[in-house]
Formats: sequence, C-alpha cells, structure tokens
Amino acid sequence: MWYDQFQRLSEFELVSLGAGRLTLGGVFAALLVMLFFMAAAWVAGTALKRLRLRIREGNAALYLMEKLLSYGLVIFGIIAGLSSLGLDLSSIAVFAGALGIGLGLGLQGIVKEFVSGLVLISDRAVHIGDYVELQDGTRGLVQEIGPRATRIRNNDNVYLLIPNSKLIENTVINWTLRGDTRRIHVPFKVAYGADKEKVRDAVLEAAHLVPFTLPDDGARRTQVWMTGYADSALNFELVVWPTLEAVKRPRAMQAAYTWAIDDALRKAGIEIPYPQRELRVRGLFGEEGEDALRALRLERGTLAARETPAAPTTNDAAEDLMRPPPEPAEDQPAPDADRREPR
Repeated sequence: MWYDQFQRLSEFELVSLGAGRLTLGGVFAALLVMLFFMAAAWVAGTALKRLRLRIREGNAALYLMEKLLSYGLVIFGIIAGLSSLGLDLSSIAVFAGALGIGLGLGLQGIVKEFVSGLVLISDRAVHIGDYVELQDGTRGLVQEIGPRATRIRNNDNVYLLIPNSKLIENTVINWTLRGDTRRIHVPFKVAYGADKEKVRDAVLEAAHLVPFTLPDDGARRTQVWMTGYADSALNFELVVWPTLEAVKRPRAMQAAYTWAIDDALRKAGIEIPYPQRELRVRGLFGEEGEDALRALRLERGTLAARETPAAPTTNDAAEDLMRPPPEPAEDQPAPDADRREPR
C-alpha cells in the first residue's frame, strides 16, 4: 500500500508544458541526478588535487584534468537532471532560447571570466606555484585558477582575487616560467672621487657572500656597472643572478643586497654621497689662469705633482657586451604548489 501511495505522490503533476508534464517524482529524480554528479565532481577533483600536491612533475596536466573533469561532471549532471524531468524539451525550446539570451546578457561577465579561466588552465603561460607580477605592480604566487578569479598570495600572506580576464588581456610578468634564475639590478651610489676598482671589488665580494647568490657560471656572472653621473654621486648597479626562490621575494632580496652593499662600502672606507653644492669664485682676485695661481702663491708644478696616472680598471658592462647571451631554458614542469617559499 505504501508503494501505491509513493507512486501516486511521485506522479503528482506540478505543471504542464505542452505535451510534457512536470511531476513531483521527476523533480526529485532530477535533484538526485544533479547531486550525484556534483558529488562525483567533488570526489574526483579532491582526489586529483591530493595527487597533484604529492608529486612534483606533471602538475599542470593534473590541474587541467582536475578542473575539466570537475566542470564536465557538473555540466553533464545538470543536463542529465533536466532530461530526467520527463519534459519534452522541444516544446519549451522558444522559452529556453529567450531565457538563454537574457542570462547571456546578464551574466556575460561571469561567462567571460569562466572562459578566461579555461584558457589559463589549458595555456602553459601561467601555472600553479608561479610567481607573477601584474601591470599594476601586484605580485604573488598563483595558488588557484578558479572559474571566476585567480587566487594569488603575496609575500605578506595576503590573498588577492584577480579576475581571470585580467591575466588574459593585460601584460603579466611570470618570473618563474622557465629557467632557474633571473638577473637582478640593484642600484647604489658613491661619492665623486671614489676609486671605481675599489668599489667594484668591495661590492662583488659582498654580493658573493649573500647566501642566495649563484656562483659565476659562463655568461651568468655577478658584475658591477657604472651607469651614470648624478648631481652629487656616481651611479652604480650590482648585476647579480640570485636563486629562483629569492626571486619570489623581490623586496626582501633587494633589501638584503642593499644592506650588504652598504656594509661593504663602509668597511672599505668608500664615501656614501649626500647632497652637496660646490661654489667656485673665479674672479676673487680679479685674475684667472697663471695670474690667479701666482696670487694664491701656488705653482702649477705643485698641482701637477699631485696628479697620478689612472690605473687600468675592469669594465664589467663592456665585457658583458662581448659575451654571447645565455641560452634560453627549455620548458620545465611547473613548480610544486605546496613548496614553501623562503622567509
């Protein structure tokens, strides 16, 4: 008897659409089908995610499989649930078309981000664990590429949600896409009159003592370049190749090298510049040239005796131009997503 009551309840008609009938049993069956496929999508996604976090190679392929399988099961479950309602879908084709157009216009932003997320997942330009920099200066590790936004964690442990379309339409610097290092420029200044060779030796020694500086190897060498003249100083740059883990911490890395450079310059007795102005009074005695020297009781020979010939120095920038550039690295698997970044 209870079976007959259950059957009558399941056949209870809720609404009639053309030749089709929407029954209570059909709605219940559709919900069960959808819930089943959603649960299957969650189980499959969780299993692939755990597998991806345990292994080091193939992360990009596993992440792509994880997302496509999850999305595919959910979409298939929705279609199967609608089919199990027992409705003649052709009878509501016009209504469904109008509804689809309305949803497309109202949800075009969400659809855009969803498609952009699929492109990011299938593309090899951005992987989970990559350190990226956006056009507005935002930096961080890619943690997850979701259906609407990409989750990025910066070095302050702050999570940022970036719309997927921004990573597609705007310029994105991927600092860890390929290769094992990047060349970094650390600017510094010294006072006029400093011995350039002494500056170079002191800064190179300090840079090599920093623990995350890679040893010189072929075209990848730590160098010191003189880049120009400022109002009160000579401009230099330390050109160095740090480890990839240090590249993921750019501000801390710059601070570490700047600290080491300052210690080295002070230890070597090289003056660090400060703003200054030099005033020259040429007509103080109403004379110039040889007459001015005689008025000041200075002989040209005395001044000339102080001048010494300049010793030859090493020009790292010129030597760098003479060497061939380093060969581009081959494609490498994405970094492990759960690898801890250095503090």
